[in-house]
Amino acid sequence: MNTDQTKKNTISVFLIKMFILCVLGVSLNLVLSHLCGVLGIPLYLDSVGTVFTAGIGGALPGILVGLLTNLIKSTEDISSIYYGTLNVMIAVVVALFAQKGLKAKHIVPLILILSVIGGVFGSILTWFLYGFATEGISAEWAAKIYDAGLSVKFLSQLSADYLIDLIDKIITVLVAFVLIKIIPSRMTSELHKYGWHQKPMNDEELATINKAKVRQISLRAKILLLVSVAVTIIAIVAIGIGYMLFRETTIRDHTEFAQGIVKYQTDCIDPEMIETYLAYGEAAPGYKETKEKLKLTFDSSDNIRFMYVYQIQENGCHVVFDMDTADVKADRVGVTIRYPVDIEKHLDDFLAGREVAPTISNDSRYGWVLSIYEPVYDRAGTCVCYSCVDISMNQLTETTHAYLAKQISLFLGIFIMVLTLGVWMADYNIIYPLNAMSHGASAFAYTSTKERDRSVERIKELDIRTGDEIENLYYAYSQTTEDSMRYLSAVRKKSKQIDKLQGGLLLVLADIIESRDKCTGDHIRKTAAYTRIILESLQKRGDYKDKITNEYISNVERAAPLHDIGKINIPDAILNKDGPLNDDEYETMKGHAEAGYHIILKAIESLDESGYLQQAKHMAHSHHEKWDGSGYPQHLKGEEIPLSARIMAVADVFDALTSRRSYKDPFPFEKAISIISEGAGRHFDPTIVEAFLAEKEEVKRVAESFGEIERDNSDD
Repeated sequence: MNTDQTKKNTISVFLIKMFILCVLGVSLNLVLSHLCGVLGIPLYLDSVGTVFTAGIGGALPGILVGLLTNLIKSTEDISSIYYGTLNVMIAVVVALFAQKGLKAKHIVPLILILSVIGGVFGSILTWFLYGFATEGISAEWAAKIYDAGLSVKFLSQLSADYLIDLIDKIITVLVAFVLIKIIPSRMTSELHKYGWHQKPMNDEELATINKAKVRQISLRAKILLLVSVAVTIIAIVAIGIGYMLFRETTIRDHTEFAQGIVKYQTDCIDPEMIETYLAYGEAAPGYKETKEKLKLTFDSSDNIRFMYVYQIQENGCHVVFDMDTADVKADRVGVTIRYPVDIEKHLDDFLAGREVAPTISNDSRYGWVLSIYEPVYDRAGTCVCYSCVDISMNQLTETTHAYLAKQISLFLGIFIMVLTLGVWMADYNIIYPLNAMSHGASAFAYTSTKERDRSVERIKELDIRTGDEIENLYYAYSQTTEDSMRYLSAVRKKSKQIDKLQGGLLLVLADIIESRDKCTGDHIRKTAAYTRIILESLQKRGDYKDKITNEYISNVERAAPLHDIGKINIPDAILNKDGPLNDDEYETMKGHAEAGYHIILKAIESLDESGYLQQAKHMAHSHHEKWDGSGYPQHLKGEEIPLSARIMAVADVFDALTSRRSYKDPFPFEKAISIISEGAGRHFDPTIVEAFLAEKEEVKRVAESFGEIERDNSDD
């Protein structure tokens, strides 16, 4: 079976498992909620399945279970759909806990957080939807808390809802935890691995790549911001348009209702009797009967705030009929009152007896009302009064607030679901593949061919299959990496060959120079060997650890054969003289240090990579300097002398002491060691002498290998 077919089978198994999990979660929510209703238990238990699903499968299936539960419940009670957001929030919180593994220590904090979501947020939503509870256990507890001294209705309702929901969430979390522990881990272990379009990464790998720093804002944050802004803008526009349409429709409904009331009121009034009513008041024939009809209409609806009939004259409003309300006593028939604000705004129309459009006003005395005025004409066509109805707009406020609460609640649920889905898709299709490639590049090992090959294999093992530009990028990246490593291996191979050739040429050059001096023998090879012994001893002891690295040791050892390159400028007669040199000859011989410095300096100027030549320059120029400053050519002292030159000074002198020359026999090994030891602090760096003496046996072995001293056969 090929890889693609295996992957399809794996996805199919996962989808089946996820479907079963979601069905089980929804069933738990619905069954337990129904049982509470049947048994009369004042709890909900409609989020047990949500907690269970999110704890096993993560946020996305938990959110689906929460939304589906409330969607199904809304077929019986439409208000259930507005509480779906609470179930969504519960799923997200549980999923966050589940990321690190749900344990017993998480039970208490989880209960407290979920009870805040269900009790506090749920109570706030209920308040906006329905106001203060009037029935049920919540209303009873709220009334007791209110009577106990918490005089704010909203807070007493909030406290009651939280206490009830706290009990609900204690049972919910405990039941869900038991169910999670009952189900075998082998059945749920793969549920958290859905969505991968590459080789799944374990928790440790995910933690490592998620810690990667970015210069400004991470791609995940940008995607979240983009999705959040887009969904929010769409929601604001949709809710805003819906709100305006809802408000306009509600106002239109109120207006039509008020116009119907005004029409009926106008039909009840005899226009020919208006003057009689104003003259005789309630004693006028038919007045009380007409007022009783109007009062029956007034009492028929709580939405009617005021009902009255005014005759509008230049000197004010003459009251014909007026109805008492609970907070405003009616004006007596026949009295004249000042113009209300809305009448004053259209006074010319009222005085002329014309029809007036509905008005909405809001003042401290009468509140926010919608006013409808209907002119009443007598048989002569003269406007004798206006029939008026004020409809309270407070219900409109409550209704629109409830509408907004419903829309915002629905939006939050959908917003969280879309955001979770967006994060999930971004993580598995973009973030994880890119971070995996980035991590693979940053963790690339170049130390050896084996490590490089292994690093290339790790990148290939990612097997990113997003089916889009990310996959194309991955294959290009993988191919480029493989080609680059192949090229790098070839370059390194060539570099080693060049390096070897270069080293060989240097030794040949040093040999040519040395061959002119018939007295020096294998001087350059022995000094290079002694130099390495000293360097390794210093490194082992921890001396000059800020300078002596593996690279430094390699450079100094490679440069050691060039320390006497300046002798190429010394005449053969002086270089190979059998006896001691006179003063002039000695001065000429001393010039080899300065000459060597300039020769290597020119070589450095023509090369890009010259690490070892830098050390060769120091060694050629300063290997005859002395610790006390009495050396040449610059009379440097102490640590003014480059470290490599101080090391070469010990190696050079020791080899000179133990080597045969035409003008002297070699010193015995111990005598040479003694002279080096005595020179510490005057001729030599004391630290380097200590490191040299610490490896005396290795030094002796090297000297014996070149035949300069007789082997010690005392152990034979």
